[in-house]
Amino acid sequence: MTAARGITMTVLAGPSVPKPLLPATVDLLESVEITEAMEGRSGFQLVFGASRGSPFDLIDYPLLKERSLAPWSRVVVLVTFNAVPTVLIDGLITRQELQPSQGDGSARLVLTGEDLSVAMDREAKTAAHPAQSENVIASKIILSYGRYGILPQVMPPPVIVVPPPTQRMPMQHDTDLGYLLTMAARFGYVFQVRPGRVPLSNIAYWGPPRLIGLPQPALTVAMSGETNVDSISFRTDALAAAATAGQIMDPATNKASSIAVTKASWPALGRTPALQAWGSDGRQALLDGAEGLTYAQARALAQGRTDSSSQRTMIAEGELDALAYGNILRAAGLVGVRGVGRTYDGDYYVAEVTHQLARGSFRQKFRLNRGGIAALKPLVRP
Repeated sequence: MTAARGITMTVLAGPSVPKPLLPATVDLLESVEITEAMEGRSGFQLVFGASRGSPFDLIDYPLLKERSLAPWSRVVVLVTFNAVPTVLIDGLITRQELQPSQGDGSARLVLTGEDLSVAMDREAKTAAHPAQSENVIASKIILSYGRYGILPQVMPPPVIVVPPPTQRMPMQHDTDLGYLLTMAARFGYVFQVRPGRVPLSNIAYWGPPRLIGLPQPALTVAMSGETNVDSISFRTDALAAAATAGQIMDPATNKASSIAVTKASWPALGRTPALQAWGSDGRQALLDGAEGLTYAQARALAQGRTDSSSQRTMIAEGELDALAYGNILRAAGLVGVRGVGRTYDGDYYVAEVTHQLARGSFRQKFRLNRGGIAALKPLVRP
């Protein structure tokens, strides 16, 4: 399917190993929408025209007979832009919706799905993880899904604790996905399953948001022939960032200790970190959920909450045409913004991108975050 000039899209689908859709099925594909998110699952939606024009189709819609489009089939969407292939989503169909025709030929089959992390959310279980730290447990759980081509990329937490089995045993009373997210939340970490560079390969990332590295090509506003954004708006949320403080009883020493985290440890991506900018006017959150944690673990929990809240201080939302942008904007990385002015120019973390593809069109909606006020540098890399 040709989405736009120089852009082609390929859809693979199947109950086990996905294969290219049949040409007749591709002809019925009207649109594809894919949402990449840094928090929570990424997802997709395929919309097909569902014809029953042949006398042989009186029993049912032909598309409903295709095993490759049935619930729990695997779907891979690949976009080739200027001869460079990019896998946008690798996931499973979780919902099938038929919108029947009223005799005017307007029937639609809508398939909705989520990235492969949904496979980790199908079975709630009780499991013990004796003498294992969070990063070891995360790697072990992820490796058990190797049949999907998922490889772990697990970052060590700021505090690594290996509890002796005689004192405490980490217990899981949740799905694997739920437990991975719970462990990540202790440090303000994220968990994402993202497609790799080639189809059917995936990376399961457990760690802090990637706030360092080379930014993607800049989003340019109001710069004559260099403008590549159709619309963009900015806001500063003074209630987002919160210092975290509270008291805990350290089981290792049996002593009460106070904890106060007033600065974020993640890169602010701006000239002045939010909590520093607000000073005494900033919010303070109470440290809860720290029962049974040592002082080091509780402080890591407080630091993680302060970090993640601060990163949502400055937000940009907008829309662009991929052809005008000249690239494919991806979530969970950095991107520069220029042409707006010193307050809102600079680098941002790409929190979410929604790819909207149809014949002759490839548009993207985006949401960007950062934790610092004003641009960090006077010039933004194009």
